[in-house]
Amino acid sequence: MMPNTKPLSVRTTLLTLLLPSGIVLMALAWVVHGLLLDRMSRDFVEGRLHDEVAFLELQVRQSGGQLDALQTGDYFEEVFHHAFALHSPAITTISPESWRPLLEPLLETEQQGSIRVQGSGAAGAPSDILAYRRQITIDGVPYVIIVSEDMDALRSSQAELHAWTAIVSILLILLLVAAIWVGIALALRPVASLQSALTQLQGGTISRIDVRAPEEFRPLVNQLNQLLDSLDQRLERSRDALANLSHSVKTPIAAVRQILEDDSRPLDTALRDEMARRLGDIDKQLETEMRRSRFAGPQVGKSALPVKQARDLLWMLGRLYPEKSFELTTDLTDEHRWPIEEHDLNEVFGNLLDNAGKWATQSIELSLGESANTVRMVVTDDGPGVAAENLDHLGSRGLRLDEQTPGHGLGLAIVRDIVQRYGGRINFSDGAKGGLRVEVDLPRKS
Repeated sequence: MMPNTKPLSVRTTLLTLLLPSGIVLMALAWVVHGLLLDRMSRDFVEGRLHDEVAFLELQVRQSGGQLDALQTGDYFEEVFHHAFALHSPAITTISPESWRPLLEPLLETEQQGSIRVQGSGAAGAPSDILAYRRQITIDGVPYVIIVSEDMDALRSSQAELHAWTAIVSILLILLLVAAIWVGIALALRPVASLQSALTQLQGGTISRIDVRAPEEFRPLVNQLNQLLDSLDQRLERSRDALANLSHSVKTPIAAVRQILEDDSRPLDTALRDEMARRLGDIDKQLETEMRRSRFAGPQVGKSALPVKQARDLLWMLGRLYPEKSFELTTDLTDEHRWPIEEHDLNEVFGNLLDNAGKWATQSIELSLGESANTVRMVVTDDGPGVAAENLDHLGSRGLRLDEQTPGHGLGLAIVRDIVQRYGGRINFSDGAKGGLRVEVDLPRKS
């Protein structure tokens, strides 16, 4: 048995997803910042060392290789803020003197360009330096120029900057949490409005939900209002059905009761026929209202397979009217669905095909198709048809006698009711073979 766990709220879910993601992204940005800072600092230092070596080379060449004539010492240190070494066969100059243990070995090496020296352990000298070495020749005499940077001091500055970056990242995370919280509160405000509207609806203060919801919540509000409309329509249909039954059944029952209570009149054949007719009227009226009460109308999530249902009905009606031919014309596949409740579609197919079967001479054709916004079904027969002046009145609910006579009556009235509930359109016209042509168009999005 699965444990009964309480579902998480939207606010908790969003915070659970967004907050760790923000922290991870901030941490990743901080690590990347450290790597980029180290790389950029090294590139910057190498560029400066290269430029300073080039400057010293120019000074050496201009002095004709006379290193003792150069203004070294405090001048280069104040200008460059770097340690340097100048070496020729006659003289070696290193400044500051405490860097001699680090720079003297570099004078002897053949390596050119950037050189990293770490862990020297010399007193008064840094443990990590980056040097740039260049060897030149003037009048056949070799010279070595080295300029170096204290990387320990640079890393100390980088660490301080990186620490401030971490502090700023933490502040940004706190700001992100606050922004997420405020954003969630603002985003969920329509939910609170919807909850208040539902409370008012339950208390009878309002009859429909009118909430200015965001685009994401409008379908929900529309579906709730459609559900309320559907419930009101069902209530109205139930009241109409009861009123119709009360009005239609009262008179036949009163007549039958009068006949049965009249002891002076024998129940001859005429009276029996009259009673049977009255009871038949009651039965037909009950059947009509009961069939109407079963109509579902547009239902969210309900759909039907029109081709499969049509073939099943055509097969059954072919057995009911063996002397007549029922044909189906469609480009739809068997798995194609229409947004119509299955029982309602069966009522439409069944009543249209049954009426056509009763009146047709030989053939009945059912055609199914659809467009971008509409589904269409067309039933034609080759019977006697209907007079032009009566076409507009077919299926009219007010014609009680037509609804209770065989043929184009009760069935078409039921079809018209269903089509109206789906917001569709029904059209009656003369068929190509002289019979009746019934076109039913229903919206694909009810």
